[in-house]
Amino acid sequence: MYGAVDKSLPQRIAILACECIFLLFVYWFLFLEGNQVFHLSDGDFGRKVMLFIFCLIIFVRMSFMVVYLLKRGITWGETWGVVFAFMIYYIGFSLLGGIIDKPLDWIDGIAIFIFLAGSVINTLSEVLRNQWKKDSQNKGRLYTGGLFKYAIHINYFGDVVWVIGFALLTRNLWSALVPAFLVIMFVYFNIPEHDRYLRERYGNSFVEYEKKTKKLIPFVY
Repeated sequence: MYGAVDKSLPQRIAILACECIFLLFVYWFLFLEGNQVFHLSDGDFGRKVMLFIFCLIIFVRMSFMVVYLLKRGITWGETWGVVFAFMIYYIGFSLLGGIIDKPLDWIDGIAIFIFLAGSVINTLSEVLRNQWKKDSQNKGRLYTGGLFKYAIHINYFGDVVWVIGFALLTRNLWSALVPAFLVIMFVYFNIPEHDRYLRERYGNSFVEYEKKTKKLIPFVY
C-alpha cells in the first residue's frame, strides 16, 4: 500500500465514480422516494438537508485528496477498502439519520462543529505536508512539522473526529459503531502498517520522531 509510485488512474476513477453513485443514492433516499420504497418513517427535513451537506463536503474533500494531494499509488485492495468505508459514511449515516424526525437542536450544532473541526484537521494536515514536499530541498526527508508535530497520524485523528461528528448528527445510537470500528482499524491495522513503512524508509529519523510524538490523539495516545 505505502511506497507505491504509479499513477493508479483506474483506481482513482473508481473511487470518484463510486462516490458519485453514493451521492445520487443519498439524494434519492433523502429527498425523493427512498423512505417510501423502504417503508421507513420520514425524517426531519432540516436534518436530511444537513446530512446531505455533510456528504457534499466529504465528496469535495475526498476528490481533492484523490486528484491532487495523494501522490502515491493506490492498490485495488485499498481502493475497494476506501469505497466500502465511504459507502458506510454516505449511505449508512444517511439511512440512520434520515429516518429520525427530531428537529435540529444544539446537540446537532456540536455535531456540525466536530465534523468541521475534523475535516479541517484532516485536510489542512495533508495540504501543509504537500506544500512542504514540493520543496526539492525536502526530498527524501521525513515531514514532522505542521499538525504532524502533535501526532504521527494526525490526519487519521482528523478522520476519527469528523466521523464522530457525522455519527452524532444522525442521532441514532447504531451510528456509534462506525467511529468505534474506525478507531480499531487505525490502531490495530493502518497505524502499525504505516509505521513499519516509515521506519524502513526513514530509519533513525522516524525512530526519534515516534519516541517524542503521540501516535493518534495529540497529548493522549
